Amino acid sequence: MLVIPAIDLHRGRCVRLYQGDPERETVYGNNPVEVALQWEQLGAKMLHLVDLDGAFTGHSKNTEIICAIGEKVNIPLQLGGGMRSRETVEKALSAGVSRIIMGTIAIDQPELAQELASYYGERILVGIDAREGMAAVKGWTQSSTVKTLDLAARIEEWGIREIVYTDIQKDGTMQGPDLKGLEELIEKTGLQIIMSGGISSIEDLKSLKPYNERVKGVIIGKALYSNQVTLPDAMAVFS
Repeated sequence: MLVIPAIDLHRGRCVRLYQGDPERETVYGNNPVEVALQWEQLGAKMLHLVDLDGAFTGHSKNTEIICAIGEKVNIPLQLGGGMRSRETVEKALSAGVSRIIMGTIAIDQPELAQELASYYGERILVGIDAREGMAAVKGWTQSSTVKTLDLAARIEEWGIREIVYTDIQKDGTMQGPDLKGLEELIEKTGLQIIMSGGISSIEDLKSLKPYNERVKGVIIGKALYSNQVTLPDAMAVFS
């Protein structure tokens, strides 16, 4: 199981939000490229980038930074946030991003999402962001009318094999991962899952070990930046 540090980009800085709320932001660095290099040097095998400006507005203000990270690091990058057109996806992939995480378009533009998934194969994931059982869109600022499990079933039919699952109410709270939501996804689908949100301790990581056949990775943000968990210790849980 991969331990994947998160780098959330907002106005050119590395930040963390509480439950996705832009009004509850903590800045952890003004040079995201240096942050990315630090995680690579500490042993990360992949980085999870989120373009928050793209997620909130649909227009990225972090393209240059994402390109710079792609040029500097030698590990795979996965990117989500504002991936709502074929052009945006193509630009990100050409900038050195290994995998794209689609969110809003999986609900608002399902035909385009399915086309991209078919064309790019394993380079396309879907981010399922859950709030009380419903999928959220547009940087978590809006709830859709689509149930989380219905969305999971839909994208599995498209041939997508892997998702990033986030319980929004857990994200940035360090209250532990959403094991109930994870178990429902495992029971109802055959998807491989990357867990995100709520990790606060080594014990939280250990709680995911029984699911290692289906959980391919775990994204950690605030716990790393606030030194609640070190990356080497986190990786050692799954070694």
